Amino acid sequence: MGAPGLIAAFTAGAATLAGGRALVHWGIRKGLAAPRVPHHTDPGELGLASEAVRIGTANGKSLHAWFVPAPGRRAPDEGAEAAPGLARASEVIAAAPAPAVIVLHGWGGNAALMLPLARPLHEAGFSTLFVDARCHGASDDDTFASLPRFAEDVEHAFAWLAMRAGIDPRRIALLGHSVGAGAVLFAAARTPQVAAVVSVAAFSHPAAMMRRWLAAKHIPEKPIGRYILDYVQTAIGHRFDDIAPLATIARIRRPVLLVHGEDDEIVPIDEARQIFAARGETPVELMTVSGDHESFADLERHMGRLVAFLGRVLGGDGARR
Repeated sequence: MGAPGLIAAFTAGAATLAGGRALVHWGIRKGLAAPRVPHHTDPGELGLASEAVRIGTANGKSLHAWFVPAPGRRAPDEGAEAAPGLARASEVIAAAPAPAVIVLHGWGGNAALMLPLARPLHEAGFSTLFVDARCHGASDDDTFASLPRFAEDVEHAFAWLAMRAGIDPRRIALLGHSVGAGAVLFAAARTPQVAAVVSVAAFSHPAAMMRRWLAAKHIPEKPIGRYILDYVQTAIGHRFDDIAPLATIARIRRPVLLVHGEDDEIVPIDEARQIFAARGETPVELMTVSGDHESFADLERHMGRLVAFLGRVLGGDGARR
């Protein structure tokens, strides 16, 4: 075979290999993609006044969110004019800016699934912002979802809320569940303006969570599982060691409340204890409740403790119960 033939054969082989890798990578992304679950309710069905808003985020995408004003404030009239590309202009009736909590769901969830927390937080005097991450709920699609992208979304939501009339930008807390919990810890580690963090059912390290997923799918760790883990880190642009709650918890300089279910089989409670042990100088409290990974019914019964934590660290209206 002459040189032209060798070059042609090499080119064909490289194309086949590249095509095979592209197919494998597509399969990994598809296998890991979160399901998009539609909203099953909204704050209005819970008797809470709210405003549906769109918030710009990374990659030119936008997020859906519900803003629920604190008692004594009100959402804008239905006919209020919309600000270009964002939310309607709002009027807030208040004697002083209110403390606020941004709430972020977990993988495959949406803002509606977090609404059991809305009334207790509202009655405690907090404004709240319930956010759909990209590729979830009613937010825009993107090429993929990931913990770092959840963190980007909550950071953009924080910036949006901090500029809103009637909100005290120095008293905004982040609350996240599961992947959303890891994301709010990551966001708080690089956003010093965040006043406090509530992490519900966070895993200690993404690799540990991924290995459980591999085992559930009966995928051997060597060599396939390791290839998947390496590819995911390359795709999301972050090493798992850098974004793991085990690492981010010690980089936060604001109060953190770790909440975890004693019967959680998806993320064992030992992982909450591992995060707590890695806290370094970060002021962290650990609150264990009966319940599993997804149950908010039990958490609702313990909302007094959660609200008390937020009241202590945010003060003002949110301290009342």
